[in-house]
Amino acid sequence: MAIKFGRPIEMRDAPLREVSTPTPTLDLTTRLRRNRKSEWARRMVREHVLSTDDLIWPLFVMDGNNKRAAVSAMPGVERLSVDQAVREAERAVKLTIPCIALFPYTDPSLRDEDGSEALNADNLVCKAVRAIKREFPELGILCDVALDPYTSHGHDGLLRDGMILNDESVELLVKQALVQAEAGCDIIAPSDMMDGRVGAIRAALDDANLLNVQIMAYAAKYASAFYGPFREAVGSAKTLTGDKRTYQMDPANTNEALREIELDIAEGADMVMVKPGLPYLDIVRRAKDAFGMPTFAYQVSGEYAMIAAASNNGWIDGERAMMESLTAFKRAGADGVLTYFAPKAAEKIKTGF
Repeated sequence: MAIKFGRPIEMRDAPLREVSTPTPTLDLTTRLRRNRKSEWARRMVREHVLSTDDLIWPLFVMDGNNKRAAVSAMPGVERLSVDQAVREAERAVKLTIPCIALFPYTDPSLRDEDGSEALNADNLVCKAVRAIKREFPELGILCDVALDPYTSHGHDGLLRDGMILNDESVELLVKQALVQAEAGCDIIAPSDMMDGRVGAIRAALDDANLLNVQIMAYAAKYASAFYGPFREAVGSAKTLTGDKRTYQMDPANTNEALREIELDIAEGADMVMVKPGLPYLDIVRRAKDAFGMPTFAYQVSGEYAMIAAASNNGWIDGERAMMESLTAFKRAGADGVLTYFAPKAAEKIKTGF
């Protein structure tokens, strides 16, 4: 029985009719697959191309000579004595990676509440900078400015009565930046997220006639769960008391990121960075669209570890995931990426992918 206008109609005597299904018509003039038919065709129309120029390679340095120590939470990443860091710098040069970033594993005996080792002109980072510059003066070196690798409490600034002091921390960060720049660092990268630190560092560098030292501001650095393996690498995982949410950004915020970036640009940043990377590609895109500044992203330790661990377990194709993730940064508008994959990615780029 069928229903028509709400009234039942008997269908017993209704004649049966064949129902023809119309054949769909295709627009045969537009076939997007033509441009995907072969590798050479895909390369010709590729919108975003990853090159070795887009890579910055973070390295962890430690005390000792001819030493390497695996970072358990980051498969394939090691802490390096200064002489071994020099050898990796040589590898970067051969792979045409333009810049490396240095992070120290500071001996616990040298850590204190004020992070005073950060101001030592002969600390690990400064030793590494001088050693690398002696052999490879044309290789760019980026130095992180923050107190967390040097403090006994694991925070990026001074901790007093459970609070991170802003202005007093900035004073120490300025001194740390000067020590690194005088050692030969090319790019000062404040990652502490204290208010006003970019302007204070720029003024101090200029007063010291270090006019050509660049600043790459960690302008939008989020309070992220993806930093865990890094904290193991620099030795702050066990020392950190509390968390960093009073100075690092809330992961729920985007407009605030633009305000942070705008302030850092106004204070003299030459380049800006978004950290972490893949979970915050929307911030990279907004930053690039809004300001047109050289914009970088940090593919942080947790992002690296997830891909590396999944690859080691045979769950994903590690090389393809590595290149796909790095290309995503370019697609989002990043001019470059800090990534622990840098040497592997550079080798892949050299051989074609």
